[in-house]
Formats: sequence, structure tokens, C-alpha cells
Amino acid sequence: MDPRLVVVSARLRLDIRTGVVGHRGRRGPGRPAALALAVTIALVTIACTTGPGSANPDPSGAPIDVVTTTSVFADMVQQIGGSHVRATSIVPKGGDVHTFEPKPRDVQAVAAARLLIMNGLGLDDWLEKTITSASAAGTPLIKLGPGLTDVTLLPGEDPGTQNPHLWMALPYGRRYVDQIAAGLVQVDPIHAPDYTAQAAAYTGRLVTLDASVRAKIASIPEANRKLVTFHDAFPYYAREYGITIVGTAVAAPGQDPTAAYTAQLIDEIKADGVKAIFSEDQFPTKLVDQLATETGAKVVANLYDDSVGDPPVDSYEGVIAWDTDQLVAALK
Repeated sequence: MDPRLVVVSARLRLDIRTGVVGHRGRRGPGRPAALALAVTIALVTIACTTGPGSANPDPSGAPIDVVTTTSVFADMVQQIGGSHVRATSIVPKGGDVHTFEPKPRDVQAVAAARLLIMNGLGLDDWLEKTITSASAAGTPLIKLGPGLTDVTLLPGEDPGTQNPHLWMALPYGRRYVDQIAAGLVQVDPIHAPDYTAQAAAYTGRLVTLDASVRAKIASIPEANRKLVTFHDAFPYYAREYGITIVGTAVAAPGQDPTAAYTAQLIDEIKADGVKAIFSEDQFPTKLVDQLATETGAKVVANLYDDSVGDPPVDSYEGVIAWDTDQLVAALK
């Protein structure tokens, strides 16, 4: 084998394992071609570096099992993998990934998986303990958040941490697609052409959705593009689309704020003239209702971020489109 291919293959194996697929910078409408190149490189690399049967193809043609931490990532996998995959989310629809505790059946699902996908950056680090419990240390694992090595990460709730909710900005979500596609090619190279084509089509839809989000946000008067959220799930969305987040009701899910913290937030809402306070569907509204009572702001309690819901929010695309429509309706 050409020595140069050995170097490329070694690097790609490392990249897929850590979630880094070799893309740099944001992409526009030309993304499908770049994606096809990335997946083609992955396919050639695997062919050069693995022996027969190392991808463990199923001669029955049954879908490969891919286990993700959230239902949003499971939807992404299904969009890219189509009939070749069976995507399962450990956290059920409507569950809270931040405070989730895996059960024995989750350990079994991880043990049976051919590919594991998580976000990382503190959102779902419990999966790595589950992998150990399932004796699945050899199963390929993609960490999507750390794969975006050139992105300026925003601070998380605790000192020294980073906010993990990158996929809420569509340009970053498109790069999650790249990593998932490359991971599927790694474990199932025989279907690489299908994964490449389906990922390219998916990316194209996300590019179109991104343009729609920008146009809708632009229709909000600039002075109104300010909001308060239940927790810090939307900073990348806000940064990407020109919205200011004045504050959050809680520092993190499961952590009750102090009276002093809430009083300061109420003062900030009044001073900045925030029109609406937003919360995700899976969280109780007691705190945001209190803020609304004290400030006169309206409450919108049906947003989504790390979980899909019922139609029309039963997909990643549906989540972004729905959240955008709720924001625009409340802030205009």
C-alpha cells in the first residue's frame, strides 16, 4: 500500500473515534460536494486499512443498530442511514439528557450497537460509563461536539466548561451530519454510496432551512430580538441568528436558583424590555411563570432542543423550524 494512504488512514481512524472528521470552517450551498469527498475518503481509507469482515457486515441485510444519547441525534442518523440503519435514542422523547440515568436496558442496547453517537462537552458524558458497563469499549464512538475543533465554544454553566448545544445553530448541525455519515461508512462501507447521497440531500435541506430561519428572524424588529430562556440551551442559535439572551431562569436543569439570582434576573428583564420568556416542553413552568408575573413578559413554554416531540416537531428539522416560528410570533 502507498505509505501516504497509511498516514491518511491512521489519522482518519483517530478523527472518527474522537468526532473530528477533518472539515474546517462553515459551509454554504456547496456542502454536498464536500460531504461526498469526505465520505469517499473514509470509504477508501477503510478499504485500505481493514481486512475482510472487519466492518462486521450482516449477511442477512438487516439494518445496523446505531445508539445515540438523544432523539435529535437519532433522527439525524435515520435521515442519513435510511433503511440501512435502526437508530435508537437512549434518552426517550421528552426526556432530559442533562439529568438522565441509564437503566439496565440501556446498557443492553449499548452492548448490541454497531455505532455509538453522543454530543460530549458535558451534555451526555454518562454514556461513557454506560459503555464501560456494557463492555463495549471497542464499539466506534463519535463525539459530535468536540468534532467541531475550529468553533469558538461558549462558556457552560460551571467554570471551565463549554456550552454543548451546538446543533441548535444549523451551520453546526450540518457538520454533525458530516461526522455521522463518516461514522456510518466506517462501520458499514458496503452502503457508503447510499450514506453519501442521503447525507448530501439532508445537508441540502438544512441549507434551505437555514436561509428560512435567517429570513424569519430578520422580520423581528431589532429592538425586540431579546429573550430569556429556562436554561442555557440557545446561545449558539442566538449567536448565529442575531438574538440577545438576557438571562436564564436556572443555571442548569435540576438546579434551583437562589432568591437573589431570580431578583436580579427580574430587574434585567424589566430594564431590557424583554417581551417573552421561553422554556422547553419537557420542563415545568413554575419558574418562568413567576418571572412573567413579576415582569409582564409572556411565557412561551413549548420549545425543543435536545429532544424531538410529536409532529410537526418529530425531527431535527422540525425542531429548528418550530422554535423559530415560536420566537418570531412572540417577539414581533
